[in-house]
Amino acid sequence: MVLKQTLTAIDILDNAYVSGEKVKELFSTYANVTVTVQTVEGDKGSTDFIKIVIPGSNGKSNGGDAPTFGIVGRLGGIGARPSRIGIVSDADGAVAAVASALKLADMQTKGDTLVGDVIVTTHICPDAPTRPHEPVDFMDSPVDILTMNKYEVVPEMESILSIDTTKGNRVINHKGIAISPTVKEGYILRVSDDLLRIMEMATGQFAVTFPITTQDITPYGNDLYHINSILQPAVATSAPVVGVAITAQSVVPGCGTGASHETDIADAVRFAVEVAKEATNGTCELYSKDEFNRITELYGSMERFQTMGQKAPQL
Repeated sequence: MVLKQTLTAIDILDNAYVSGEKVKELFSTYANVTVTVQTVEGDKGSTDFIKIVIPGSNGKSNGGDAPTFGIVGRLGGIGARPSRIGIVSDADGAVAAVASALKLADMQTKGDTLVGDVIVTTHICPDAPTRPHEPVDFMDSPVDILTMNKYEVVPEMESILSIDTTKGNRVINHKGIAISPTVKEGYILRVSDDLLRIMEMATGQFAVTFPITTQDITPYGNDLYHINSILQPAVATSAPVVGVAITAQSVVPGCGTGASHETDIADAVRFAVEVAKEATNGTCELYSKDEFNRITELYGSMERFQTMGQKAPQL
């Protein structure tokens, strides 16, 4: 049951005075969990980056060799004060990340420790700016995407779920959660069968996926359209990344308030926890290593899509 942790996370984050330190206090009773907070100043304000490490029984933090799994709560900000009052739709990624960490930490106290380490990252900003975007306005961030990736995409993560509110578009018309194809080193790979299986088990519904384009996996700031920042972690790592979108049937702006649905966020949390269990014990793969080796053998590196690119020569 993850609804309890989801409600706890929403309650702490729906506050004009919330900070990374206040989120850290949620984990004060979990002796094995390590939480670090770092405040970073940007051109448009500041935010608190938070990193939560839940060690595994055979995790690398304990000298073991089990895979390390990453959960990134991706967002611009949890609030848009003073122009908007209350928690915004864009906050769902942070809520899901914090709730996932709370659930994994609580499981350890009840004898259910994962095999490998899980690292959860997100950032806490109750007064982020907004910016124009089609079809509806987006939340902006006080720091740029390179800074965000620096603190949220850590080298130890060997596979990553990036959870993000993805409601400000006309591509997805499903309320709940949806997953993307796997992205790795500039390639958009096929959707993981393991993730589809886990998603159907965790939600009790048919799996839902959403399309992405090459533009979506390139870095922000290159003047190309992106569905949102859900796959921006993929530009900063060689690890496979899958986007977990928290979705709506209607088009909802990221800066909209009263638009966070607890049960949808809980679905994302439940899915993330179940994937973490299997990814760290080796029963879930986000991509086929054989297929990736074959496609790179045939077509070469696509890592240029992880960069800002360069202007093509005129013919």
